[in-house]
Amino acid sequence: MTPFFLLRLFTEPGEPAGASRGATSLPSPILQPVIALVLWSFVMWAWLYATRIPAIVRLKIVYDPRRPVSEFQEKLPAQVRWKADNYNHLMEQPTLFYAVALTLALVGAGGGLNAGLAWAYVAIRIVHSLIQALVNVVMARFAVFMLGSAVLLALTVRAALAVF
Repeated sequence: MTPFFLLRLFTEPGEPAGASRGATSLPSPILQPVIALVLWSFVMWAWLYATRIPAIVRLKIVYDPRRPVSEFQEKLPAQVRWKADNYNHLMEQPTLFYAVALTLALVGAGGGLNAGLAWAYVAIRIVHSLIQALVNVVMARFAVFMLGSAVLLALTVRAALAVF
């Protein structure tokens, strides 16, 4: 059973959630945390717009594409910018995670400890997002980022050992 109950919205009646036609099992367990982090990125995307659009309306901010983006950003409250900053961060280091996880899946090493490390990385990234989006305590965020980086490094070394 998939942990993503929302997948039931996108399946045929009687079809197991997450199943594709003709497939009987997930090809590699490490693909689950990959998709989980992509879904989390969409959560942050929605949160970004759910806070940004009301702030723009409330503050009557007019975006002028001829002006530097920084001028637009400066008009938004910090708590609103934090969500956008985090969404942007989810498009940075996690791209390495996706490459490493997909490599492990392709070489058949996406289970066991590697899948556990991948889930740990996703959990750490979610904690990082919540810290940045809610309170933005830089030292706490940095500590969580470094922990995530260490987990990603361990996963990368394990991928290198599997490939080389």
